[in-house]
Amino acid sequence: MPFDLSDFRLFLAVAEAGSITHGATEAGLSLPAASERLREMETSAGVKLLDRGRRGVTLTEAGEALLHHARLILSQVARMRGEIGQFAKAVRGTVRLLANTAAMAEFLPARLAPWLVAYPQADIVIKERQSADIARSIALGFAEIGVLSDLVETTGLTLRPFVTDRLVMVAPRDHALAARRHVRLADLGGQPYIGLTEGALQDHLDAQAARVGLRITPRIRVRGFDDICRLASAGVGVGIVPETAARRCRRAMQISVKSLSEDWAVRRLSLCSRSDTELTPLAQNLLEHLEGEREGQAFPRNQHKR
Repeated sequence: MPFDLSDFRLFLAVAEAGSITHGATEAGLSLPAASERLREMETSAGVKLLDRGRRGVTLTEAGEALLHHARLILSQVARMRGEIGQFAKAVRGTVRLLANTAAMAEFLPARLAPWLVAYPQADIVIKERQSADIARSIALGFAEIGVLSDLVETTGLTLRPFVTDRLVMVAPRDHALAARRHVRLADLGGQPYIGLTEGALQDHLDAQAARVGLRITPRIRVRGFDDICRLASAGVGVGIVPETAARRCRRAMQISVKSLSEDWAVRRLSLCSRSDTELTPLAQNLLEHLEGEREGQAFPRNQHKR
């Protein structure tokens, strides 16, 4: 079976996405090229690796076995490169990091900056995902480090405390909801709403609204938390943002900030990595840096394994 590393990366991407189309995009291939390569892999192996259906693909028993070995091989290759890179004049390499919306926008930029300055030859590939997708992707070996909510299933992962992320409602100061001590998501029904254009947080909010039978149709969608606060200050409507963003914006804008009373609105974010695989030296270094830069009051300083 003459599989190469590109074959393994493609197969992992398809397995994660459950779709050849999305897997091909992740691997940087066109759909025809990815489909042909997967067919060649099956021909070479002499066994079917994927069951193709109208809603995507699932792994056969042979595909599950290949996924396991592909993940191990790619992890070992990454570790080999990291160890060899230590003998170079400068530390070189790339760390793959997955994070939810709040972590990407509010917590990671300031924490990643000093590490990137200290290691000018190192790169970070960071992608936004929902917490459940992050846990699955880390478990499958698609990235070395994740930042996710501890509300999702994390069996097989090592968790390290990072920050506490609280979601709040922002509204004009004279808004009817501004008189309340706190609000629930259902209270936003029928209110002019300002949403995000896309991303893991908006998907999370849409899912929570669906759970209580609420359909929120934004008047406008914007790209960032500051934009939501700015529009709320101008009287456009209400929105939901991380508390850190609301506090920052409240210093310069006329907004009311109210906590959301639902349990899901308070999320403890953790750094995660696979429990059964050693990280590359570069990834381990970054993980330790992020743990050292975490929010001090969020958790006691220890490790949690689930």
